[in-house]
Amino acid sequence: MHDDRTLVEARLRRVLDERIRPAVYPESVPLEVAVWHAPGEPVPVAEGIAAEPEPVGVGARWGAPWGTSWFRVTGTVPEAWAGRTVEAVLDLGFDENMPGFQCEGLVYRPDGTPVKGLNPRNQWVRIGAPAEGGEQVRLHIEAASNPVVLGHRPFAPTPLGDRDTAGGEPQYTLARMDLAVLDEDVWQLVIDLEVLGELMAELPVDAPRRFEILRAVDRALDAVDLQDVNGTAVEARSRLAGVLAAPAAPSAHRISAVGHAHIDSAWLWPLRETVRKAARTAANMTALLDDEPEFVFAMSQAQQWAWVKEHRPEVWARVKRAVADGRFVPAGGMWVESDTNMPGSEAMARQFVHGKRFFLDEFGVENDEVWLPDTFGFAAGLPQIIRAAGSRYLLTQKISWSRTNRFPHHTFRWEGVDGTRIFTHFPPVDTYNCSMRGAEIAHAVRTFQDKGVARHSLAPTGWGDGGGGTTREMVARAARLRDLEGSATVTWETPAAFFAKAEAEYPEPPVWVGELYLELHRATLTSQAGTKQGNRRSEHLLREAELWAATAAVRTGFPYPYEELDRIWKTVLLHQFHDILPGSSIAWVHREARATYDRVAKELNGVVEAAQRALAGEGTVPLVFNAAPHPRAGVPAGGARTPAEQGRTELSDRAGGGYVLANGLLRIEIDARGLVVSAHDIGADREAVAPGRAGNLLQLHPDLPNMWDAWDVDAFYRNTVTDLTDADEVAAGADGASVRVVRSFGASRVTQVLSLAPGERRLVVDTEVDWHEREKFLKLAFPLDLHAERYASETQFGHVHRPTHTNTSWEAARFEACNHRFVHLEEPGWGVAVVNDSMYGHDVTRAVRADGDRGTTTTVRVSLLRAPRFPDPETDQGVHRFRHALVPGAGIGDAVREGWRINLPPRRLTGAGEVAPLVTVDRESVVVTAVKLADDGSGDVVVRFHEAHGGRARATLTTGFAATGVQVTDLLERPLADTEPPGLDGDRISVRLRPFELMTLRLKRA
Repeated sequence: MHDDRTLVEARLRRVLDERIRPAVYPESVPLEVAVWHAPGEPVPVAEGIAAEPEPVGVGARWGAPWGTSWFRVTGTVPEAWAGRTVEAVLDLGFDENMPGFQCEGLVYRPDGTPVKGLNPRNQWVRIGAPAEGGEQVRLHIEAASNPVVLGHRPFAPTPLGDRDTAGGEPQYTLARMDLAVLDEDVWQLVIDLEVLGELMAELPVDAPRRFEILRAVDRALDAVDLQDVNGTAVEARSRLAGVLAAPAAPSAHRISAVGHAHIDSAWLWPLRETVRKAARTAANMTALLDDEPEFVFAMSQAQQWAWVKEHRPEVWARVKRAVADGRFVPAGGMWVESDTNMPGSEAMARQFVHGKRFFLDEFGVENDEVWLPDTFGFAAGLPQIIRAAGSRYLLTQKISWSRTNRFPHHTFRWEGVDGTRIFTHFPPVDTYNCSMRGAEIAHAVRTFQDKGVARHSLAPTGWGDGGGGTTREMVARAARLRDLEGSATVTWETPAAFFAKAEAEYPEPPVWVGELYLELHRATLTSQAGTKQGNRRSEHLLREAELWAATAAVRTGFPYPYEELDRIWKTVLLHQFHDILPGSSIAWVHREARATYDRVAKELNGVVEAAQRALAGEGTVPLVFNAAPHPRAGVPAGGARTPAEQGRTELSDRAGGGYVLANGLLRIEIDARGLVVSAHDIGADREAVAPGRAGNLLQLHPDLPNMWDAWDVDAFYRNTVTDLTDADEVAAGADGASVRVVRSFGASRVTQVLSLAPGERRLVVDTEVDWHEREKFLKLAFPLDLHAERYASETQFGHVHRPTHTNTSWEAARFEACNHRFVHLEEPGWGVAVVNDSMYGHDVTRAVRADGDRGTTTTVRVSLLRAPRFPDPETDQGVHRFRHALVPGAGIGDAVREGWRINLPPRRLTGAGEVAPLVTVDRESVVVTAVKLADDGSGDVVVRFHEAHGGRARATLTTGFAATGVQVTDLLERPLADTEPPGLDGDRISVRLRPFELMTLRLKRA
């Protein structure tokens, strides 16, 4: 039996490859081809079609990297083909193994009407079914010669990732440009045999069903005349009809297939190419919807929909019709499929505000599901943001990529930092590029963790990453798997229909509490420092711009810049896409990102300065504007005032070399190496630096992960470390409150300024690195004299606790993690915070004390720079500036406050006098994250805040303007029908918050 099975499987492979598939197109005639190469960037469609091309033949080389070529193909359908199905077969020189990662095309008719996209798995354009014979064919192809950045050796450094370095060598060879007869019987036979062969291979070796299929396949192959496949295909199919008609078992697993094309908004291609990828995919999918009445397609990322609307209105018109039919489905409700670890609280909220509002405005559709199949882990603050946006569900499959621990559920409720729970599904097919192959379907059934209590899972079906979407072959496979013995059943459904069924059958699934940590791609918290700094600073500039513009609008009638802020928010949100902000895109993407962030900063600084000038008025009174959510130096949060005097800092020589900084609150010793050997909290009489150790220690590791260079840092990087203790210079600062340290290592140079301001409980470390290392990892270490089994790390609208030990494999796998503005460690009654102004990656470890005493040292290391060579071979080369602060004696409230302060430095103006805040809060634990005018232009003031310390809070908000009403709203500023509004007593509003709860209030002005 075993030999028979092996022989039939081998026979099937060879006959399919060598005889049946080649017979799908039994007759063909060549098309005439001409080409025009667009100079520079892509041109409008009308210009490409109107251009005068030059003749070119199959076999010709074409396509400089990142170029655009317009091919014109013309021909006549032979009269003898009348009554048969005729297609144009258009092969631009594809490698069929890499759809989305190479050349692509979009086909147009002469009038500019889009037809469909071309990619390696979708090379056909229907001409007639049936053809009349004699038809004149004229098509235009906008062909993008995107280079294969992954190359023949994945992760090898390449200059192809930037137009400026890629050169002009043609990348592709024109392969086939024909009119051809499609034999639909042979095409259907191919699908029959593929589905049955793949199912047979996945069934148990001794299963009767396996041998039933084997015999049917053997009989079908007997019916195929190898010299006349087309004449015998019908008979061969008839011999398979019985096994294809056998119904699935009633207990079979049920898969909801959702047509999908995961399109990275930028990755191994620039943003401008994603604009065209979205149009090609949308054109393909609307065409497939016309041909396949049961097919359903879902497309996420409102930004990509907006690109299609703006740049390809003809495709947009087809999309709108398909949406109205309920079969082209807006999914996810976010502006882009963003990273969720690094975006700040407000930015994460605005992903939903702008994404959901786009779909509501354009189609009246509101998404219940969040669709993030490829995001690199999920922050614990996300569930309440999802719920606050009016959504209920989350889909991802990325956690299946974890390398150490297998996640124990596929369907579960995910509980976030505030206790909010979201119904969550991880498709057990373990890919967002399902192609309906037997191995994929069997994998879903085999790995589904919830057998016995649930039977439904989802399969995102279609080529993705670079787009392309679902193919007619996938739809045909799904049709055969609708009800087939031995297989899961497959039905095309919308995400909403799947989640409704899944939740109904599994109302009490297991609960997972806390972050969904991906045990992979940890280096994305550090790669491309310029992009990460641009994001963080843009987020805080947007806070300032909204706060001061709203305050000035209410106080002075300043024109609130609605359109400008809306546009800038969308730009910042776009760059939070999960291959841009994480630093895993090509050089072109990050070069443009840095320029974009510079432009955003200039615009937002202009808004801030204009609003503050309007508020300050004319005068000579020195004013400090404080955009942080806590008072500082006598200046109220969200207001401006003349600052109070803060005492002085003393700088003195240290015995044995170095300097001492003291301000009455802290005493900092910096030795002759420029290292911090003491950080003494004077009031608590407590030392922060561990005995025998030194802080402000730069450490350099080799960093060559096994793969995924920009994405990964592997645990073995820690095996080798160089402490950078040699100093070129350690000198007192001219301001009398700082010390300057200069170091050189390798080809790089670091300049640091360590400063202790009067009246401050923080040592600020400003670091400038002129970085020219390759495949190295730079960290900044602070060994602390603390015994702490866990530490707090800021996330959206709160913080998470992580262990400092590695008792389990789950804890050991978290050797690099994300924080926002602070990391905080404490023993009861005393703690230390490390705060930062721009970066996210860090690690926290415990070790035996260096002085031999019992107890442990807990070391916080912040990640500064990496130097991977793929996909950007020049990652992070150049000058970078970072600001960190060590805060001895910090409680969690101090960590929250200092984190905000270091990211929102005060601004100084002269003016007429004090500027009162629009809103004040009487509880330090209640942190205001946004003060703005309502997006609808009504003039209402919107205030968003949350409890930030992890405890329950009662607080009173006081308005600095006459408010006539208050409503609790969702993130889209819509009143929550089931929530009682807080009472408004004059200018006072009383609220109660549970730990980490966020709340949005809409205040109506008199």
